[in-house]
Amino acid sequence: MKTSALAVIAAMTASGAVAQDISQADSDWFTAGQATIEQRLALQPNTNRARNVILFNADGNGVGTNYAIRLFAGQQAGGLGDDHVLPYEAFPNMALVKTYTVNGQTPDSAPTASAMLTGVKSKNTMINVDGDVAVGDCANLPGNELTTLTQIADQMGKSIGVISTARLTHATPAAAYAATANRDWEDDSLLPEECDTQKDIAAQLFDAMEAGLIDLAMGGGRQHFLPTAVTDDEGRTGTRTDGRNLVEEITALGGQYVWNDEGFAALEAGDGPVLGLFEASHMQYEYDRTGEPSLAEMTSAAIERLSSNEEGYFLSIEAGRVDHANHGGNLHRVLTDGVAFAEAVQTAIDMVDDTDTLILVTADHEHAIAFNGYCGRGSDITGLCMGINDAGVEHTGEPELAADGKPYTVAGYLNGAGSVLVEQEDGSYSGERPEVSNEEAMDADYLQQALVPMDSETHAGTDVALYAHGPWAHLVGGTIEQNVIFHVMHHAMTAE
Repeated sequence: MKTSALAVIAAMTASGAVAQDISQADSDWFTAGQATIEQRLALQPNTNRARNVILFNADGNGVGTNYAIRLFAGQQAGGLGDDHVLPYEAFPNMALVKTYTVNGQTPDSAPTASAMLTGVKSKNTMINVDGDVAVGDCANLPGNELTTLTQIADQMGKSIGVISTARLTHATPAAAYAATANRDWEDDSLLPEECDTQKDIAAQLFDAMEAGLIDLAMGGGRQHFLPTAVTDDEGRTGTRTDGRNLVEEITALGGQYVWNDEGFAALEAGDGPVLGLFEASHMQYEYDRTGEPSLAEMTSAAIERLSSNEEGYFLSIEAGRVDHANHGGNLHRVLTDGVAFAEAVQTAIDMVDDTDTLILVTADHEHAIAFNGYCGRGSDITGLCMGINDAGVEHTGEPELAADGKPYTVAGYLNGAGSVLVEQEDGSYSGERPEVSNEEAMDADYLQQALVPMDSETHAGTDVALYAHGPWAHLVGGTIEQNVIFHVMHHAMTAE
């Protein structure tokens, strides 16, 4: 029987047709699998030079978090979830990416963004600085700044845009224009007095816009651009102590500044820089968003504006708040921001020509998120793990129970604010796992149960995925170091 089966499969492969004596040949699963193979066989490498490169980064969206987003998106669309395909999951090329840094088994977003934009790994906490420099060592910063992909793209005559739902001075967006020995130095009030060899990150964004390096920047972080004596349009005061109003300085360059969705919608065409600062700190979570544009809307506006440059553009887009909701142990907001990220990717796919535009979709790191079993299909990703239905497909509707006799959620965290251990009066931690209903677990404000008590859940060192579509996307494959992402983009932009 074994020899016969192998012979049938060999014949099927040679002929390119499905052998009719395979009993499951008419199965939807079987025919879909064969169709996938046919699609893969038809793929041809695109070796055009990439006129445009778009790097999408959903901060904290590792393989596990992405799995949860996939289920959530599919379930929101009325399906069971696990068979859903996110827009970038349909890209023809992908790789696993190792995210460790020079000194960290677990990274933060500063060196991971640096690796993607410079081609080398560096230390945690630092942005675009050689790994030989110690964190916070201002004296040794000069001469150890790394050349970025944005600088290379600018020298090629390309336009540069950076978008984030976090503060524009936060680690990932800052990697597009800044070099700093400490990612926390977002304005001058946070810069050590003895550090006179580098500027704060917000001031570096002004310099980059003045020099023509950054043509468009949209996100949060308004407080770091305004002095303490200035109150913004939403009643928040600035945090700069040097008296500089960087918003006014940028508009004095002929730039446009917007702070809400109305101003965003009224942006005018022109050659001057565009600065959008939609919150004093981070932009709102997608679940709570009012009065400011979505990530997809910012993506659309950026592509439309940057596309006017005949030499092309480089665009960095970050869904920064996926990370923040993970830190908070609030899975519902992780997922709504994750879906908003997927919508932004789809917007880009719809707007660009894949013959000359390379789109990369990745994450900088994963989180300490985990998934319980054995859950039946259709168990709500934010809810309880329901039993597997032996007589059908969808779950039984009855929660699985742990050894303590209580139900448990599909997803949880290894550590974080939702820890089942509670601090006692003597400083020790103890407690038992509280019981939770499916309705309680699915509340948007629910914090997933965690083990180790921490105010903020941590990153994890596990691999993330990289999805690629467009010129030289076929260079993406296997398991790669994170700094290789730079080299893929650089080769695509400069290929002869």
